[in-house]
Amino acid sequence: MQEPLENLTKEQLLALLEIQEKSLQKEAKKLAKVEGDLAKREHRISELEFQLAYYKRLAFGQKRERFEGDKDQMSLPFEMEAEKAEKQEGELKEKLTYERRKRTSAHKGRMALPDHLPVEEIKIYPEGDLTDMVCIGEEVTDELEYEPAKYYIKRYIRYKYAPKNKEGVVIGALPERVIEKGIPGAGLLASILVDKYQDHLPLYRQIQRFKRAEIPIASSTLEGWTRQSLKIIDILYQYLLEDIRSKGYLQSDESTIKVMDPNKKGKTHKGYYWVHHCPIDGTVLFDYQPGRSREAAKHVLADFKGYLQTDGYVAYDKIGKREGVTHLNCWAHARREFDKAKDNDKERAEKALTFIQKLHAIEANARQRELNPKERKALRLEESLPVINEFGKWLFQQMKQQLVLPKSPIGKAFLYTMNRWDQLSTYLYDGILEIDNNLVENAIRPLALGRKNYLFAGSHDAAQRAAGIYSFFATCKKHEVNPYEWLKYTLENIMTINHKDIRDLYPQNYKKLKKG
Repeated sequence: MQEPLENLTKEQLLALLEIQEKSLQKEAKKLAKVEGDLAKREHRISELEFQLAYYKRLAFGQKRERFEGDKDQMSLPFEMEAEKAEKQEGELKEKLTYERRKRTSAHKGRMALPDHLPVEEIKIYPEGDLTDMVCIGEEVTDELEYEPAKYYIKRYIRYKYAPKNKEGVVIGALPERVIEKGIPGAGLLASILVDKYQDHLPLYRQIQRFKRAEIPIASSTLEGWTRQSLKIIDILYQYLLEDIRSKGYLQSDESTIKVMDPNKKGKTHKGYYWVHHCPIDGTVLFDYQPGRSREAAKHVLADFKGYLQTDGYVAYDKIGKREGVTHLNCWAHARREFDKAKDNDKERAEKALTFIQKLHAIEANARQRELNPKERKALRLEESLPVINEFGKWLFQQMKQQLVLPKSPIGKAFLYTMNRWDQLSTYLYDGILEIDNNLVENAIRPLALGRKNYLFAGSHDAAQRAAGIYSFFATCKKHEVNPYEWLKYTLENIMTINHKDIRDLYPQNYKKLKKG
């Protein structure tokens, strides 16, 4: 039985108070832990709600990243008054009737067909007796027609001659073959590679096309032709790999590719294409590496010196700090962080997007006026620098006044931009530099389309062989060169050209080479 408090000594009371105080402290700690857990859960719920809203916007909303800014547009009501609805329906009906009448009464004319296409003329005369009539003119109607690709056999007939004294035999020399003792010509091989790596038509679908033309080709044969062709292109690719390291300005990015790996039974390995683009001359290089580590990036960038423009991936940071390297970041990536945060804090996100939109508008103006690097730098210092300064002050003020939670989506966008502020502003230094990495991302897009069609590479070696043809096809696109024509010419000449002139086979030199 507990002793009454009045019977306790002073020392006993103090001891009891101390016990109760400790008990209260324990309860306070438990309560603080519960409150902390609740705060974490609320933050997690908020984060998940943001992600849900973001994914809904990706799935059902506007997918483009362009930010239009405020246009003071009124939202449309869900329902309309009956009188207004009837009036609007009448106006629409009247407009539709007018448009139909206009389409039947006048034709603006079709697009002009290209002059380089062959023309098959079909002359049509009126029916009946035309003996007593005079032709007063003609009316021409053009129709664009198509015939499936034509396969044919190129047969070399080499005549043999023997001297009358019957000593030896001479025979005409066989032209250089792409595949020694193989049956495919350069045009066929070029078509197979363009279909697979440019137009993303897997080999098994190409086999179906051969079957429709009643040409029996085994899948192993087609795969062998592809592999041998890529090995030949790899000769030129090795020169490109050496040359890309000496470019003074590279934009770099990476993208995934699934690869069959015998060490991972039933699973594919996630490899990476590291893509490097030189905006100065439009050279593109794909480099396959099994991983995404800093060591993988070094395969091309180990001895690089100059301007290096990347996203915020940490593998580039150490390379960017190396002596002789000036590291730039990409405003498009910063912009995406704020675009993602619109569902979290629309007001601040759109304020930031407005600043970035102004910077891109200045770049668009420079492109439209076709300014040279010196003029572009002057324009940036005059117009872009004040915008960047104002944007930076606003970002710092929002963070200083703790108006943004660091772990919220808008807070992450702020931190992403502020942590890379110097690298984002570096493009002001030189007029040859770009504001973002969009040019290298555009070079990667065909790879993403290819992944959807053929799903994976057969091996790490196959992925590396494909890097060469991806590189040259991307460069063809930059220089508006027909990839089929370039590849056919290259396959026909690569084995006989002087090694000192082999760089003449680069796609960017093709038009000049053909003119010569």
